[in-house]
Amino acid sequence: MHNCPLCQSPETKRYFQDKRREYLQCLQCELVFVNPDQRLDEEQEKAHYDMHENNPQDEGYRRFLSRVADPILERIEPNSHGIDFGCGPGPTLSLMLEEQGHTMSLYDIYYHPDKSVLAESYDFMTATEVIEHLYTPNLVWQQWLNLVKPGGWIGLMTKMVIDVEAFASWHYKNDLTHVVFFSRKTFQYLAERDQLELEFIGNDVILLRKAQ
Repeated sequence: MHNCPLCQSPETKRYFQDKRREYLQCLQCELVFVNPDQRLDEEQEKAHYDMHENNPQDEGYRRFLSRVADPILERIEPNSHGIDFGCGPGPTLSLMLEEQGHTMSLYDIYYHPDKSVLAESYDFMTATEVIEHLYTPNLVWQQWLNLVKPGGWIGLMTKMVIDVEAFASWHYKNDLTHVVFFSRKTFQYLAERDQLELEFIGNDVILLRKAQ
């Protein structure tokens, strides 16, 4: 068995198996994760992302992103400085937030790899449809906490695990770049461990606030 890639616990079990991959679950934080031996390599992963066609002019895509943009906008101060982590090849959420008077920085391991932005601290950060792709979620999670000032907000969007029965027919697991799957209990574990305020908005938006 493999250690949990999020909390590093060695206490894991087999959760599910399909024709392509084995999925394990951590008994401590309840993260579900793909067997690390079955993940894509970097070249295969990048090729998959290159097929994404996210267009800032696409009103449907903007509506999708507004599910995290609107609650963040309700909570941050005017003229805040934020970072969109994992913004992809067609940054859109950052534009939506800039249109409301905020300043945005961008980071993406493939498309905006300027690491200098990771040395700054921000009033808020967003990561939409990012966390499920992380091979080292423990390291990136700490990076996110370090990016946000005390009292700052982290806004995430990801589909969440419900139970094994739902997982068996869940289309979300079929994307081979999706390798870690969070549940509400996983986020509750992180919020308690790291002293974060936690809010769930709908089925796939998670807001966390760093202690003052």
